[in-house]
Amino acid sequence: MSVEPHGGNSSRRALCAGAVLMAIATLIGALAAHVLHDRLAAVRYEVLQTAVLYQFIHALGLLLLGALERQRHDRLLRIAASLLLAGVLLFSGSLYLLLGGAPLALGALTPLGGLCLIAGWLLAAVALWRAPPAQ
Repeated sequence: MSVEPHGGNSSRRALCAGAVLMAIATLIGALAAHVLHDRLAAVRYEVLQTAVLYQFIHALGLLLLGALERQRHDRLLRIAASLLLAGVLLFSGSLYLLLGGAPLALGALTPLGGLCLIAGWLLAAVALWRAPPAQ
């Protein structure tokens, strides 16, 4: 059994979560395009598309942050990746649940997810700004 350097588990978590979120976004996107497109009102379909798009974009970002953290072992990158994961779950997840009939009060989670996504990207920017230049 090999021992990973500091941060190995968190980078693995970010990479695996990003990959799983990509698979789920692909599945939901396909379901939306082939099954739900004609069954949802236009406004609800647009909400679904927004949730899927944000999930795709931020899952890719999570993969990127996981790869960067694996190289740099930066605590801020680990926190940024955790914020992206929380943001996707809260933002896209709450939209999916609302579309599935969850109580409207759950919609309060959507902007919290958006704030997590913004905070994650800002923290990633700080981590990358203060990182030493490549040799």
